[in-house]
Amino acid sequence: MTSQNYKSRFLKKWERDLAIGCLWIAIVVQWHFSGELHASDSLGENPNVLFVAIDDLNDWIEPLGGHPQARTPHLSRFAAQAVNFTRNYCPSPGCNPSRSAVMTGYHPYTSGMYSNYQDWRKAIPNAITLGEYFRKNGYWSAGAGKIFHYSQVAPACWDDYFPSQTKNMPDYHYPRPGQTVNMPVFHHMYQDFDWSPIELPDEKTGDYQCVKWISDHLARPHDKPFFLACGIYRPHVPWYVPQKYFDLFPLETLQLPKVLKGDLDDLGIRGKELAARGGNYHQHVLAAGQWKKAVQGYLASIAFADAMLGKLLDALEQSAYANNTIVVVWSDHGWQLGEKQHWRKFALWENLARCVLMIKSPQGIAALPEGAKTGANCKRITSLIDIYPTLLELCDLPPRDELDGHSLVPLLLNPNTEWNYPAITTYDYSEFSIRTERWRYISYIDGSEELYDHDNDPEEWTNLATHPEYQQVKTRLTKHIPDNPAPLRKETLIKIMPHHIPPYGSKEEYRRRNKRPARNNLDF
Repeated sequence: MTSQNYKSRFLKKWERDLAIGCLWIAIVVQWHFSGELHASDSLGENPNVLFVAIDDLNDWIEPLGGHPQARTPHLSRFAAQAVNFTRNYCPSPGCNPSRSAVMTGYHPYTSGMYSNYQDWRKAIPNAITLGEYFRKNGYWSAGAGKIFHYSQVAPACWDDYFPSQTKNMPDYHYPRPGQTVNMPVFHHMYQDFDWSPIELPDEKTGDYQCVKWISDHLARPHDKPFFLACGIYRPHVPWYVPQKYFDLFPLETLQLPKVLKGDLDDLGIRGKELAARGGNYHQHVLAAGQWKKAVQGYLASIAFADAMLGKLLDALEQSAYANNTIVVVWSDHGWQLGEKQHWRKFALWENLARCVLMIKSPQGIAALPEGAKTGANCKRITSLIDIYPTLLELCDLPPRDELDGHSLVPLLLNPNTEWNYPAITTYDYSEFSIRTERWRYISYIDGSEELYDHDNDPEEWTNLATHPEYQQVKTRLTKHIPDNPAPLRKETLIKIMPHHIPPYGSKEEYRRRNKRPARNNLDF
């Protein structure tokens, strides 16, 4: 071969390799920026959704002011970007009925899904879950952590899940497996009712693993719009979080919740039963000298959950999807820590029904071209049941008129717009709370009632239900109680544990189990 021929063949090979190299560079560049192009251009009419559920979080956060010492800088940061629904309420003060209502769009009085001790998949077998509906309409749906209640998984809702489609929650650290650290165990106590610092970095916790998994998906390119759901388990008990979060709340300066001596004196039998539910937690907390340590544990767990939310927000802001993603942050219900001598959830008072809801909607989507208001507090009465129809409208998906709840898009546009929908909260069968901007009315299964005037009694210390001058108020509020609530079907119940209290399926069952005679004002 002559040197000229060799040189010619070498140049042709070099030109071919150069062309191939340029092609690969173009492919890599396109792949790298595809998420940005995807987010800003090709999916302008179908925004992404980041859906963050925080377990058992009441109003003890900076944007709601429920506790003066709460430390939640990331919830405050998010509230400055979103509409903060300051009077938002849960469908039910229990994880399972509240979460299943959010994810199916059906209120417990419609579905018959009233209790933690039911299987929502049996109660609402034909429901199309929120993630499933997004999938049917072209979205990629994935989640991590607690969205549905523990083992009651819903594979049709997701394309992928962490840790897996059959195990939706990672393992959580217990410093003394099978034993409590601080709270002495009493009869019927929920074993996880405990609190303690743990010697773990954030990165070793179950919630961090969930946040990281979702963050990793925010960092990669997507060829479809996505619905990403992240469940943050704390501040659900046990309140085991790293020491640094406990250090934020020194015991010597810690403030306990506001309480009133004799607060239960004006309640009926059923209200007092709920206050002492499960073995009278308050009595045992006081006897053990653990009230301040428990409050410290709850505030520490909230601060930890806030830090996890901060990592998620950072991941979104650093991603290609920052400007085309709707973000919903919510908690499934509230919690009490000694108010009305009651602990945990499972009752119908303000601290239990009020919960977190904040929504950020970007500019450029069909439903809100200018985006939602930012940094606005909406004081209208809203409910978690409104999330499903709201997301359908924001994402321009076909509406589902059979759902309960109302789209909050008008309030995202103008948080002060007229809004005349009360929040209905149920506990078990045939027990209801009706919340309007001024009033809370509670109707119990034994026929007893409570009425609170929030303009003058935000702590709900004075029950006005027996005062004749408020009869018209009660009559007006009772009109919102469903006439024919769905029954609680026995075949939907799960096997209960020793600390579980099975729900009542009827007024007759309540009377029979408690050996109570019928009263004239009860429809037995």
